[in-house]
Amino acid sequence: MDHKICSPNEVTFCSLINGLGRHGRVDDAYRLYEKMLDADKIPNVVVYTCLIRNFFKCGRKEDGHKVYKELLRRGVHPDLMLLNTYMDCVFKAGEVDKELMQKGLTPNVYTWNCLLDALVKAEEVDEALVCFQSMKDLKCTPNQITYSILINGLCRIRKFNKAFVFWQEMQKQGLNPNTITYTTMISGLAKAGNVAEAHGLFERFKAKGGIPDSACYNAIIEGLSNANRAIDAYALFEETRRRGCNIHTKTCVVLLDALHKAECLEQAAIVGAVLKETAKSQHASKYW
Repeated sequence: MDHKICSPNEVTFCSLINGLGRHGRVDDAYRLYEKMLDADKIPNVVVYTCLIRNFFKCGRKEDGHKVYKELLRRGVHPDLMLLNTYMDCVFKAGEVDKELMQKGLTPNVYTWNCLLDALVKAEEVDEALVCFQSMKDLKCTPNQITYSILINGLCRIRKFNKAFVFWQEMQKQGLNPNTITYTTMISGLAKAGNVAEAHGLFERFKAKGGIPDSACYNAIIEGLSNANRAIDAYALFEETRRRGCNIHTKTCVVLLDALHKAECLEQAAIVGAVLKETAKSQHASKYW
């Protein structure tokens, strides 16, 4: 009887490498990739994408870089999916490599967002703004995520008014902010002293079904208190308590001062009692 040996083709190799990589067996996947080369089979971009993604996922970024350099050396032209995957992995590993944007492909919005997010997290916000302008110059339309990245980054470095400019631009484009961006912008405006804008945005956010978090409530209460709107601040103080959100000690102190100045003694007494109770619980927690 004749026995025929069935040699795996490119599709079989690619499927096996992809499967091994997805199950965390990256070394086995890479050895199979080497066997594929020895058998004169040509890996496609799916193989390289899988190897790069899984090496980075396992914390082996140097091996991920090595695979990317190998594919370039072998004359493989990365498509947009591979380039986006590599950029995403590189940036999530804490590296910023703007040269990746110059590999002969036109970046899409996902590619740009990866770069902007990495720059913002590296606190290179000015560089992120330059890249944002380049993105628009290259006729790539920013999306909701693009604006959210920039707004969050600008608020992080306390450039609240600049963040609000992007907020307004985002609205003109018909893009809806997500909850994180809403709360970041509300907190930022309040801290910048733009209390009327912050309060109006806060109310619109709630009207749309948004649920402010503790940081958002504390920021708006402090902002209203500092703007001599003690009663409005107190109303939100009560709303915060009803929702079960944590009220910061500093927020209580600022509100208490505003209520005393406005001669709202009844409300001041309630805030004072909450402040004392908070201090007691914090003191007690030190002994547990």
